[in-house]
Amino acid sequence: MDKSDATPKQSGSEQISKKIADLGDWRGEVLGRMRHLILQVAPDAQEACKWMGTPVWSWDGILCTGESYKQIVKLTFAQGAFLPDPAGLFNASLEGNVRRAIDIRHGESIDEDAFRALIAAAMDLNAAAKATRAAKAKRAKTTKA
Repeated sequence: MDKSDATPKQSGSEQISKKIADLGDWRGEVLGRMRHLILQVAPDAQEACKWMGTPVWSWDGILCTGESYKQIVKLTFAQGAFLPDPAGLFNASLEGNVRRAIDIRHGESIDEDAFRALIAAAMDLNAAAKATRAAKAKRAKTTKA
């Protein structure tokens, strides 16, 4: 989906639903299943399509993005390098300092409990970062006063 596919009146959730429907193959099924798992853990997550139609789930910051390519569905965690991954779900973008990704190929399954745990850990990390930013802002404000 490119920018012309989304109308300004569509919510982020509607845009993601359209993206999934437009894929119309195994990639749409996988992306839809992963979206369902994300929303199980983070029902209040904000959904948006950014960067040429890439689905993005945010909760106090980006949790992950869901990209679809010809051979894979890629779920990229913005702060993945800082998340515990005892099940070893991260299998891509491992060389980076910050992000980590999960590539899912046709016919592959994923440990759903481990994926939900990654989403919960990403939420905790984002909440901690938000609290740190708020505390710094408060200190800066009192220092100036």
